[in-house]
Amino acid sequence: KRMISNRESARRSRKRKQKHLDDLTAQVSQLRKVNDDIMANVSITTQHYMSVEAENHVLRVQVAELSHHLQSLNDIIALIQSSMDPTGFTDEQYGWGSGNAFVVDEFMNNSLSYLSATQPILASSVDTFMY
Repeated sequence: KRMISNRESARRSRKRKQKHLDDLTAQVSQLRKVNDDIMANVSITTQHYMSVEAENHVLRVQVAELSHHLQSLNDIIALIQSSMDPTGFTDEQYGWGSGNAFVVDEFMNNSLSYLSATQPILASSVDTFMY
């Protein structure tokens, strides 16, 4: 009778161990799936981050160019205003020729040609900035 009891106890023990092993195998499978999902989300998030970084770089370059452009326009306005008398007419319109006419014309021509010569930023492709 004792031998039969021991056999039954060993059988139950093997059964518990097998169930525990099956449970652990299922848990490993589930954790691998969760890990794969997390890795996919990290990859997508990294791609979005790189895309936003590339767009931010383009925007920073555009801000720098537009700031330079604005400064040039402000310089033009300041130069024009400094060459006018209180009535709003330049010395050249009076025929006095202050000597600044050539400088003003040259500055205006160069600045205006700069305006027409500016090109749009070609860094619109996100792939350009992928590392």
